Amino acid sequence: MTKSHSSSGTLIKDLWDVIAGVILLGFALLLLFFLIPDYIGQPPILQSPMMSPRWLPTIVGWLLLVFSLLMIVQGLLVADDSEDNGRRFERGPWLRFVLMVSALIVYAGLFEMLGAIISGILATFMLFVAHPVRTLWVYGLAIVFPVGVTLLFTEVMNVPLPLLPF
Repeated sequence: MTKSHSSSGTLIKDLWDVIAGVILLGFALLLLFFLIPDYIGQPPILQSPMMSPRWLPTIVGWLLLVFSLLMIVQGLLVADDSEDNGRRFERGPWLRFVLMVSALIVYAGLFEMLGAIISGILATFMLFVAHPVRTLWVYGLAIVFPVGVTLLFTEVMNVPLPLLPF
């Protein structure tokens, strides 16, 4: 967030929060009222509403809508005048950006070949290396999270995913 030249008498305290909130609100409305109803098919007979392919995108859309409204309200009520308020963006090194994009490419590119678990572990390790994670036990989460998320999708939500290459 950069300083928006605001005084205590103006309606908008932080212009960039309001702009970002309005853009995210537009994406949420587009997702909820155009993309999900028009492009995600729903089978005529469902055993449970949670089995619908629209269920998870709809939840994400409503959460995006709520948080975008909260961001707009924050921009109207909270001024971004102090230097140490924790809301400043700091650019990281280019290597971090390259590693993060590479993690996405590794996950998407190796998903079918290696399966969801191994490609998820590789991508999560790359993300942990990209950020300053220096505690060794945290790298164990790079195994626990992909396994847990994959099992959640396959066993609980009944989503067919390639688990392992063998």
